[in-house]
Amino acid sequence: MFDVDIWQEIFSTIRKNKLRTFLTGFSVAWGIFMLMVLLGSGNGLSNGVKDQFAQNAVNVMWMWTGETSIPYKGLKEGRPVKFNNQDYNFLTTKEKDIEKVSSKYYLPNNILYAYGKEYGSFETSTCYPALKEMENISINTGRFINDMDLREFRKVVVIGDEIRKALFKEEDPIGKYVKIGGVPFHVIGVSKDMKRQENNRQAYMPFTTAQRIFSGGDRVHMFTVTSRMVQTAEEADTITEKVRTDMAQRHNFDPKDKRAMGSFNMQTEYIRTMKIFQAINLFVWIIGIGTLIAGIVGVSNIMLILVKERTREIGIRKAIGATPLSVIGLVLLESILITTVAGYIGLVMGVGLMELINMGLEQAAAASTGNTDNVFFLNPTVDFKTAVSATLILILSGALAGYLPARKAANVTPIEALRDEN
Repeated sequence: MFDVDIWQEIFSTIRKNKLRTFLTGFSVAWGIFMLMVLLGSGNGLSNGVKDQFAQNAVNVMWMWTGETSIPYKGLKEGRPVKFNNQDYNFLTTKEKDIEKVSSKYYLPNNILYAYGKEYGSFETSTCYPALKEMENISINTGRFINDMDLREFRKVVVIGDEIRKALFKEEDPIGKYVKIGGVPFHVIGVSKDMKRQENNRQAYMPFTTAQRIFSGGDRVHMFTVTSRMVQTAEEADTITEKVRTDMAQRHNFDPKDKRAMGSFNMQTEYIRTMKIFQAINLFVWIIGIGTLIAGIVGVSNIMLILVKERTREIGIRKAIGATPLSVIGLVLLESILITTVAGYIGLVMGVGLMELINMGLEQAAAASTGNTDNVFFLNPTVDFKTAVSATLILILSGALAGYLPARKAANVTPIEALRDEN
Protein backbone atom coordinates (compact mmCIF):
# COMPACT_ATOMS: atom_id res chain seq x y z
CA MET A 1 0.00 0.00 0.00
CA PHE A 2 2.93 2.35 0.67
CA ASP A 3 4.80 1.66 -2.58
CA VAL A 4 6.29 4.20 -4.99
CA ASP A 5 3.19 4.23 -7.21
CA ILE A 6 1.03 5.42 -4.32
CA TRP A 7 3.37 8.34 -3.59
CA GLN A 8 3.60 9.24 -7.27
CA GLU A 9 -0.17 9.35 -7.47
CA ILE A 10 -0.39 11.57 -4.38
CA PHE A 11 2.18 14.02 -5.73
CA SER A 12 0.45 14.00 -9.11
CA THR A 13 -2.85 14.95 -7.45
CA ILE A 14 -1.13 17.74 -5.52
CA ARG A 15 0.48 19.12 -8.69
CA LYS A 16 -2.87 19.17 -10.47
CA ASN A 17 -4.38 21.24 -7.64
CA LYS A 18 -1.51 23.54 -6.69
CA LEU A 19 -3.53 26.58 -5.64
CA ARG A 20 -6.03 24.57 -3.65
CA THR A 21 -3.24 22.60 -1.95
CA PHE A 22 -1.35 25.83 -1.18
CA LEU A 23 -4.36 27.55 0.38
CA THR A 24 -5.19 24.42 2.38
CA GLY A 25 -1.62 24.09 3.62
CA PHE A 26 -1.42 27.80 4.40
CA SER A 27 -4.38 27.57 6.80
CA VAL A 28 -2.62 24.76 8.68
CA ALA A 29 0.76 26.55 8.64
CA TRP A 30 -0.85 29.74 9.94
CA GLY A 31 -2.54 27.85 12.76
CA ILE A 32 0.67 26.22 14.02
CA PHE A 33 2.61 29.47 13.43
CA MET A 34 0.20 31.37 15.68
CA LEU A 35 0.35 28.61 18.28
CA MET A 36 4.15 28.89 18.43
CA VAL A 37 4.03 32.70 18.59
CA LEU A 38 1.44 32.64 21.37
CA LEU A 39 3.35 30.01 23.35
CA GLY A 40 6.63 31.86 22.88
CA SER A 41 5.07 35.16 23.96
CA GLY A 42 3.54 33.49 27.01
CA ASN A 43 6.93 32.00 27.91
CA GLY A 44 8.54 35.42 27.45
CA LEU A 45 6.15 37.05 29.91
CA SER A 46 6.46 34.16 32.35
CA ASN A 47 10.28 34.16 32.18
CA GLY A 48 10.38 37.93 32.64
CA VAL A 49 8.27 37.78 35.79
CA LYS A 50 10.26 34.79 37.11
CA ASP A 51 13.46 36.77 36.55
CA GLN A 52 12.06 39.58 38.69
CA PHE A 53 11.26 37.10 41.46
CA ALA A 54 14.69 35.48 41.09
CA GLN A 55 16.31 38.69 42.34
CA ASN A 56 15.45 37.31 45.79
CA ALA A 57 14.63 33.87 47.13
CA VAL A 58 10.98 33.19 46.26
CA ASN A 59 10.22 32.20 49.86
CA VAL A 60 11.68 35.34 51.43
CA MET A 61 9.62 37.49 53.80
CA TRP A 62 10.36 40.93 55.25
CA MET A 63 9.04 42.23 58.59
CA TRP A 64 9.39 45.77 59.94
CA THR A 65 7.87 47.83 62.76
CA GLY A 66 5.97 51.08 63.12
CA GLU A 67 3.43 52.49 65.56
CA THR A 68 0.23 50.95 66.85
CA SER A 69 -3.00 52.30 65.42
CA ILE A 70 -5.41 50.17 67.48
CA PRO A 71 -5.76 50.17 71.32
CA TYR A 72 -4.82 46.79 72.77
CA LYS A 73 -5.29 45.41 76.30
CA GLY A 74 -5.64 48.87 77.80
CA LEU A 75 -2.67 50.27 75.90
CA LYS A 76 -3.29 53.30 73.71
CA GLU A 77 -2.60 53.59 70.02
CA GLY A 78 0.47 55.48 68.84
CA ARG A 79 2.96 53.32 70.74
CA PRO A 80 6.20 52.55 68.86
CA VAL A 81 6.89 48.84 68.31
CA LYS A 82 10.57 47.87 68.40
CA PHE A 83 12.14 44.54 67.47
CA ASN A 84 15.17 43.38 69.44
CA ASN A 85 17.84 40.66 69.49
CA GLN A 86 15.58 38.38 71.54
CA ASP A 87 13.16 38.37 68.61
CA TYR A 88 15.98 37.02 66.43
CA ASN A 89 16.51 34.15 68.87
CA PHE A 90 12.77 33.51 68.96
CA LEU A 91 12.44 33.39 65.17
CA THR A 92 15.42 31.07 64.73
CA THR A 93 14.47 28.62 67.49
CA LYS A 94 10.70 28.75 68.03
CA GLU A 95 9.13 29.44 64.65
CA LYS A 96 9.04 26.04 62.90
CA ASP A 97 7.94 27.56 59.58
CA ILE A 98 10.95 29.91 59.48
CA GLU A 99 14.18 28.49 58.02
CA LYS A 100 16.71 31.35 57.98
CA VAL A 101 16.78 34.78 59.60
CA SER A 102 18.79 37.97 59.09
CA SER A 103 18.43 41.09 61.25
CA LYS A 104 18.94 44.62 59.98
CA TYR A 105 19.92 47.76 61.88
CA TYR A 106 19.56 50.90 59.79
CA LEU A 107 22.59 53.15 59.40
CA PRO A 108 22.27 56.71 58.01
CA ASN A 109 22.09 56.84 54.21
CA ASN A 110 24.61 59.66 54.16
CA ILE A 111 27.26 57.81 56.15
CA LEU A 112 30.66 58.66 54.70
CA TYR A 113 33.03 56.11 53.15
CA ALA A 114 36.64 57.19 52.69
CA TYR A 115 39.85 55.65 51.36
CA GLY A 116 42.90 57.86 50.98
CA LYS A 117 41.74 61.03 49.24
CA GLU A 118 38.60 59.42 47.83
CA TYR A 119 35.25 59.52 49.63
CA GLY A 120 31.50 59.23 49.06
CA SER A 121 28.17 58.46 50.73
CA PHE A 122 26.81 54.97 50.17
CA GLU A 123 24.07 52.74 51.56
CA THR A 124 25.03 50.18 54.19
CA SER A 125 23.12 46.98 54.85
CA THR A 126 23.79 45.36 58.22
CA CYS A 127 23.04 41.65 58.11
CA TYR A 128 23.69 38.03 58.97
CA PRO A 129 25.37 35.57 56.54
CA ALA A 130 21.94 34.18 55.59
CA LEU A 131 21.14 37.37 53.67
CA LYS A 132 23.47 36.30 50.84
CA GLU A 133 21.17 33.46 49.84
CA MET A 134 17.97 35.35 50.63
CA GLU A 135 18.77 38.26 48.30
CA ASN A 136 20.96 36.33 45.84
CA ILE A 137 24.00 38.50 46.52
CA SER A 138 26.79 37.72 44.06
CA ILE A 139 30.37 38.01 45.31
CA ASN A 140 32.78 39.05 42.57
CA THR A 141 35.98 38.76 44.61
CA GLY A 142 36.75 37.84 48.23
CA ARG A 143 34.03 36.47 50.49
CA PHE A 144 30.80 37.40 52.21
CA ILE A 145 30.23 37.90 55.94
CA ASN A 146 30.39 34.70 58.03
CA ASP A 147 29.32 33.60 61.51
CA MET A 148 32.77 34.24 62.98
CA ASP A 149 32.55 37.88 61.92
CA LEU A 150 29.34 38.27 63.91
CA ARG A 151 30.50 36.37 67.00
CA GLU A 152 33.74 38.35 67.25
CA PHE A 153 32.20 41.71 66.25
CA ARG A 154 34.74 42.04 63.48
CA LYS A 155 35.00 45.35 61.68
CA VAL A 156 34.78 43.90 58.19
CA VAL A 157 32.78 45.01 55.15
CA VAL A 158 31.75 43.75 51.72
CA ILE A 159 31.52 46.66 49.28
CA GLY A 160 29.56 46.94 46.05
CA ASP A 161 31.38 47.22 42.74
CA GLU A 162 30.45 50.90 42.30
CA ILE A 163 31.95 51.67 45.72
CA ARG A 164 35.11 49.86 44.65
CA LYS A 165 35.35 51.97 41.52
CA ALA A 166 34.70 55.21 43.38
CA LEU A 167 37.18 54.64 46.21
CA PHE A 168 39.82 52.27 44.89
CA LYS A 169 39.78 52.94 41.12
CA GLU A 170 41.87 50.13 39.61
CA GLU A 171 43.42 49.10 42.93
CA ASP A 172 42.48 45.73 44.47
CA PRO A 173 40.41 46.57 47.60
CA ILE A 174 40.66 43.15 49.26
CA GLY A 175 42.65 43.44 52.46
CA LYS A 176 42.56 47.25 52.47
CA TYR A 177 40.88 49.41 55.10
CA VAL A 178 38.07 51.84 54.31
CA LYS A 179 36.74 54.32 56.87
CA ILE A 180 32.98 54.16 57.42
CA GLY A 181 31.73 56.99 59.58
CA GLY A 182 35.33 57.55 60.62
CA VAL A 183 35.80 53.92 61.74
CA PRO A 184 38.25 51.72 59.77
CA PHE A 185 36.75 48.54 58.30
CA HIS A 186 38.64 45.70 56.64
CA VAL A 187 37.40 45.02 53.08
CA ILE A 188 36.83 41.29 52.72
CA GLY A 189 34.81 41.13 49.51
CA VAL A 190 33.30 42.91 46.53
CA SER A 191 29.73 42.23 45.41
CA LYS A 192 28.51 42.77 41.86
CA ASP A 193 24.87 42.63 40.80
CA MET A 194 24.46 42.34 37.02
CA LYS A 195 20.69 42.96 37.14
CA ARG A 196 20.19 45.66 39.77
CA GLN A 197 22.86 48.30 39.34
CA GLU A 198 21.75 50.22 42.44
CA ASN A 199 22.88 47.29 44.59
CA ASN A 200 26.44 47.92 43.47
CA ARG A 201 26.39 51.12 45.53
CA GLN A 202 25.61 49.15 48.68
CA ALA A 203 27.93 47.66 51.31
CA TYR A 204 27.30 44.78 53.74
CA MET A 205 28.42 44.88 57.36
CA PRO A 206 28.04 42.35 60.21
CA PHE A 207 24.86 43.16 62.12
CA THR A 208 26.42 42.74 65.57
CA THR A 209 29.35 45.00 64.67
CA ALA A 210 27.01 47.74 63.49
CA GLN A 211 24.96 47.54 66.70
CA ARG A 212 28.08 47.87 68.86
CA ILE A 213 29.92 50.60 66.92
CA PHE A 214 26.95 52.77 65.96
CA SER A 215 25.14 52.67 69.33
CA GLY A 216 22.37 50.31 68.29
CA GLY A 217 21.94 48.60 71.65
CA ASP A 218 19.76 45.55 70.94
CA ARG A 219 17.55 47.36 68.44
CA VAL A 220 16.48 45.57 65.25
CA HIS A 221 14.73 47.61 62.57
CA MET A 222 13.79 44.80 60.20
CA PHE A 223 13.93 41.02 59.83
CA THR A 224 14.48 39.23 56.54
CA VAL A 225 13.48 35.57 56.80
CA THR A 226 12.84 32.59 54.56
CA SER A 227 9.85 30.37 55.26
CA ARG A 228 9.32 26.75 54.30
CA MET A 229 8.18 26.22 50.70
CA VAL A 230 4.45 25.60 50.31
CA GLN A 231 2.16 24.83 47.37
CA THR A 232 -0.65 27.36 47.80
CA ALA A 233 -0.95 31.06 48.53
CA GLU A 234 -3.29 30.23 51.40
CA GLU A 235 -0.55 28.20 53.11
CA ALA A 236 1.91 31.06 52.65
CA ASP A 237 -0.63 33.49 54.14
CA THR A 238 -1.09 31.16 57.10
CA ILE A 239 2.66 31.29 57.80
CA THR A 240 2.62 35.08 57.62
CA GLU A 241 -0.31 35.34 60.02
CA LYS A 242 1.25 32.82 62.42
CA VAL A 243 4.48 34.83 62.63
CA ARG A 244 2.53 38.10 62.95
CA THR A 245 0.43 36.70 65.80
CA ASP A 246 3.52 35.47 67.66
CA MET A 247 5.31 38.80 67.27
CA ALA A 248 2.15 40.65 68.36
CA GLN A 249 2.08 38.62 71.57
CA ARG A 250 5.73 39.42 72.23
CA HIS A 251 5.26 43.16 71.72
CA ASN A 252 1.68 43.67 72.94
CA PHE A 253 -0.14 44.86 69.85
CA ASP A 254 -3.22 43.66 67.98
CA PRO A 255 -2.28 41.08 65.29
CA LYS A 256 -4.68 42.87 62.92
CA ASP A 257 -2.82 46.16 63.35
CA LYS A 258 -0.94 46.46 60.05
CA ARG A 259 0.70 49.75 61.08
CA ALA A 260 2.26 48.21 64.19
CA MET A 261 4.10 45.62 62.10
CA GLY A 262 4.40 45.55 58.36
CA SER A 263 5.22 42.40 56.40
CA PHE A 264 5.55 41.17 52.85
CA ASN A 265 5.73 37.50 51.95
CA MET A 266 7.28 37.01 48.50
CA GLN A 267 6.11 33.40 48.36
CA THR A 268 2.45 34.43 48.43
CA GLU A 269 2.89 36.73 45.45
CA TYR A 270 5.05 34.20 43.59
CA ILE A 271 2.49 31.40 43.89
CA ARG A 272 -0.39 33.66 42.85
CA THR A 273 1.54 35.04 39.88
CA MET A 274 2.58 31.57 38.69
CA LYS A 275 -1.07 30.43 38.92
CA ILE A 276 -2.03 33.32 36.66
CA PHE A 277 0.60 32.31 34.11
CA GLN A 278 -0.55 28.70 34.24
CA ALA A 279 -4.03 29.92 33.35
CA ILE A 280 -2.60 32.13 30.59
CA ASN A 281 -0.63 29.19 29.19
CA LEU A 282 -3.77 27.03 29.15
CA PHE A 283 -5.67 29.83 27.42
CA VAL A 284 -2.89 30.15 24.83
CA TRP A 285 -3.06 26.41 24.06
CA ILE A 286 -6.85 26.62 23.69
CA ILE A 287 -6.65 29.60 21.31
CA GLY A 288 -3.74 28.10 19.35
CA ILE A 289 -5.32 24.68 18.97
CA GLY A 290 -8.62 26.34 18.03
CA THR A 291 -6.81 28.18 15.23
CA LEU A 292 -5.17 24.93 14.17
CA ILE A 293 -8.50 23.10 14.16
CA ALA A 294 -9.87 25.73 11.76
CA GLY A 295 -7.07 24.82 9.36
CA ILE A 296 -7.65 21.11 9.86
CA VAL A 297 -11.34 21.52 9.04
CA GLY A 298 -10.24 23.17 5.80
CA VAL A 299 -8.03 20.17 5.00
CA SER A 300 -10.91 17.80 5.70
CA ASN A 301 -13.25 19.75 3.42
CA ILE A 302 -10.69 19.75 0.62
CA MET A 303 -10.20 16.00 0.99
CA LEU A 304 -13.97 15.51 0.75
CA ILE A 305 -13.94 17.47 -2.50
CA LEU A 306 -11.05 15.36 -3.79
CA VAL A 307 -12.87 12.16 -2.92
CA LYS A 308 -15.96 13.45 -4.73
CA GLU A 309 -13.92 14.32 -7.82
CA ARG A 310 -12.24 10.90 -7.85
CA THR A 311 -15.37 8.82 -7.21
CA ARG A 312 -15.21 7.06 -10.58
CA GLU A 313 -11.49 6.39 -10.15
CA ILE A 314 -12.07 4.89 -6.69
CA GLY A 315 -14.88 2.76 -8.05
CA ILE A 316 -12.62 1.37 -10.77
CA ARG A 317 -9.93 0.63 -8.18
CA LYS A 318 -12.38 -1.35 -6.07
CA ALA A 319 -13.75 -3.12 -9.15
CA ILE A 320 -10.31 -4.48 -10.00
CA GLY A 321 -9.66 -5.64 -6.44
CA ALA A 322 -8.57 -2.68 -4.30
CA THR A 323 -9.44 -3.21 -0.64
CA PRO A 324 -11.20 -0.57 1.51
CA LEU A 325 -8.03 -0.40 3.61
CA SER A 326 -5.90 0.56 0.60
CA VAL A 327 -8.40 3.30 -0.35
CA ILE A 328 -8.41 4.66 3.21
CA GLY A 329 -4.62 4.58 3.26
CA LEU A 330 -4.39 6.56 0.02
CA VAL A 331 -6.62 9.37 1.28
CA LEU A 332 -5.07 9.40 4.76
CA LEU A 333 -1.54 9.58 3.38
CA GLU A 334 -2.40 12.59 1.24
CA SER A 335 -4.09 14.35 4.17
CA ILE A 336 -1.23 13.63 6.59
CA LEU A 337 1.36 14.72 4.01
CA ILE A 338 -0.30 18.11 3.37
CA THR A 339 -0.96 18.75 7.06
CA THR A 340 2.47 17.67 8.31
CA VAL A 341 4.54 19.51 5.69
CA ALA A 342 2.52 22.73 5.92
CA GLY A 343 2.35 22.54 9.69
CA TYR A 344 6.07 21.90 10.02
CA ILE A 345 6.79 24.98 7.89
CA GLY A 346 4.54 27.03 10.19
CA LEU A 347 6.22 25.52 13.24
CA VAL A 348 9.73 26.36 11.98
CA MET A 349 8.67 29.90 11.08
CA GLY A 350 7.03 30.45 14.48
CA VAL A 351 9.98 29.07 16.44
CA GLY A 352 12.37 31.00 14.19
CA LEU A 353 10.54 34.28 14.77
CA MET A 354 10.66 33.78 18.54
CA GLU A 355 14.38 33.00 18.35
CA LEU A 356 14.99 36.20 16.37
CA ILE A 357 13.04 38.22 18.93
CA ASN A 358 15.02 36.56 21.73
CA MET A 359 18.28 37.39 19.96
CA GLY A 360 17.23 41.02 19.70
CA LEU A 361 16.30 41.13 23.39
CA GLU A 362 19.65 39.61 24.38
CA GLN A 363 21.52 42.20 22.32
CA ALA A 364 19.46 44.99 23.87
CA ALA A 365 20.22 43.61 27.37
CA ALA A 366 23.93 43.42 26.54
CA ALA A 367 23.86 47.02 25.31
CA SER A 368 22.34 48.10 28.63
CA THR A 369 25.16 46.34 30.58
CA GLY A 370 22.91 43.38 31.42
CA ASN A 371 20.46 45.38 33.52
CA THR A 372 17.15 43.47 33.39
CA ASP A 373 15.63 45.08 36.46
CA ASN A 374 12.65 46.44 34.51
CA VAL A 375 12.46 43.72 31.84
CA PHE A 376 9.17 41.81 31.85
CA PHE A 377 9.65 39.95 28.54
CA LEU A 378 12.57 37.53 28.58
CA ASN A 379 13.61 34.52 26.45
CA PRO A 380 10.34 34.20 24.44
CA THR A 381 11.28 30.85 22.94
CA VAL A 382 9.49 27.52 22.58
CA ASP A 383 11.22 24.57 24.18
CA PHE A 384 11.96 21.26 22.44
CA LYS A 385 9.27 19.36 24.36
CA THR A 386 6.60 21.80 23.18
CA ALA A 387 7.82 21.58 19.58
CA VAL A 388 7.65 17.77 19.69
CA SER A 389 4.14 17.96 21.16
CA ALA A 390 3.07 20.32 18.38
CA THR A 391 4.53 17.97 15.75
CA LEU A 392 2.57 15.04 17.19
CA ILE A 393 -0.56 17.18 17.19
CA LEU A 394 0.05 17.93 13.51
CA ILE A 395 0.34 14.27 12.55
CA LEU A 396 -2.73 13.34 14.57
CA SER A 397 -4.64 16.27 13.09
CA GLY A 398 -3.72 15.20 9.58
CA ALA A 399 -5.03 11.70 10.28
CA LEU A 400 -8.27 13.08 11.73
CA ALA A 401 -8.70 15.47 8.81
CA GLY A 402 -8.47 12.62 6.31
CA TYR A 403 -10.41 10.00 8.25
CA LEU A 404 -13.98 11.02 7.31
CA PRO A 405 -13.17 11.53 3.61
CA ALA A 406 -11.26 8.23 3.65
CA ARG A 407 -14.23 6.43 5.20
CA LYS A 408 -16.51 7.90 2.56
CA ALA A 409 -14.14 6.80 -0.20
CA ALA A 410 -13.88 3.28 1.25
CA ASN A 411 -17.69 2.96 1.32
CA VAL A 412 -18.07 3.77 -2.38
CA THR A 413 -19.32 0.74 -4.36
CA PRO A 414 -18.06 0.15 -7.91
CA ILE A 415 -21.57 0.37 -9.40
CA GLU A 416 -22.35 3.71 -7.66
CA ALA A 417 -18.98 5.06 -8.71
CA LEU A 418 -19.41 4.17 -12.37
CA ARG A 419 -22.83 5.84 -12.39
CA ASP A 420 -21.31 9.08 -11.00
CA GLU A 421 -21.28 11.80 -13.64
CA ASN A 422 -18.32 13.66 -12.13
